[in-house]
Amino acid sequence: MLDEGDVFYGDYAKPEGFCDEAWKAIYQYVFALSHGAGEDLFYYDDWIRKPGVAIVCCNDGLRPVIFKLEKTDIESEP
Repeated sequence: MLDEGDVFYGDYAKPEGFCDEAWKAIYQYVFALSHGAGEDLFYYDDWIRKPGVAIVCCNDGLRPVIFKLEKTDIESEP
């Protein structure tokens, strides 16, 4: 469903064309970053050293997909 390099923007609603199951696995991180959690380091300063960034994974054990989430200043559309 997804290709390497795909870019999606979201905050609380699943972006158009995004996998439903992957969204269920990562939406809480997207929501947190889009609502201020990315001002400081997101993961207790142990492996992600850049504020506003989270590395998360879809929980499909046979076809896992790793996502790099980055906070932006782009406003979401209603």
